[in-house]
Amino acid sequence: MSKNLELNIPTVKKYIEQQSDNTKLYIGCDSDCFKKSDGKWYAQYVSVIVIHKDGKHGAKLFGKIDVERIYQTGKNKQNLRLMTEVYKAAELYLELADCIEDREVEIHLDLNTQEEHDSSVVLQQAVGYIKGVCQITPKVKPDAFAASYAADRLARIRNRKIMEVA
Repeated sequence: MSKNLELNIPTVKKYIEQQSDNTKLYIGCDSDCFKKSDGKWYAQYVSVIVIHKDGKHGAKLFGKIDVERIYQTGKNKQNLRLMTEVYKAAELYLELADCIEDREVEIHLDLNTQEEHDSSVVLQQAVGYIKGVCQITPKVKPDAFAASYAADRLARIRNRKIMEVA
């Protein structure tokens, strides 16, 4: 069984269009690195869309999981992986842009503003990229729950199902 989980964009768009204008959307991506038995490094990217119905009536989670080979090694390996999270969140936003209309949208990045955390090294680059591509100022930790929690939750659910099948 493949670890990839696909996202059906037309289904997500249809769901969004059926919701009121008060519905809020949160888009985020998180990743983890792991080494396979072949000795090569991979990243699991979990991209999510949280649709908060009417901004107060519960939420629906859509997501996808991509597993990709990591070719970059050394000190900056994490920087490329973190920026790939940013690119995937922006891509998801752009795929949904035509159905968002006047709904409130936030893009959440799993990056920390505090310099003692490794993810802070790409913070300015990531925020600038989202502002430039999506015309939105993204949220970062601790306000980035879609990336920090929802994506992590989807990954855990998906990994548990894969383990049960194996």
